[in-house]
Amino acid sequence: MTKAELIEKIAREADIPKATAKVAFDSALDGIKKGLKKRNSKVTLVGFGTFKNVYRKTRMGRNPQTGEKIKIKGRNVVTFKPGKHLP
Repeated sequence: MTKAELIEKIAREADIPKATAKVAFDSALDGIKKGLKKRNSKVTLVGFGTFKNVYRKTRMGRNPQTGEKIKIKGRNVVTFKPGKHLP
């Protein structure tokens, strides 16, 4: 399902215009993004799942073409753990 299809479904089920559904959907996504700004922060949507911002440490990797060792910098990544009611 695409973002446009999801917005269309929200508009149809809530009986609101698509423009209003788009604003609501974008606002929800923006809230999730802002909630994940800090390291080790998390956003829990009960019945859906938990988004968590975690830090991956710097590690050594290998270039698959040359076999040369490379350093992979540490960075923040977002993980998602589905809720138990999510299929």
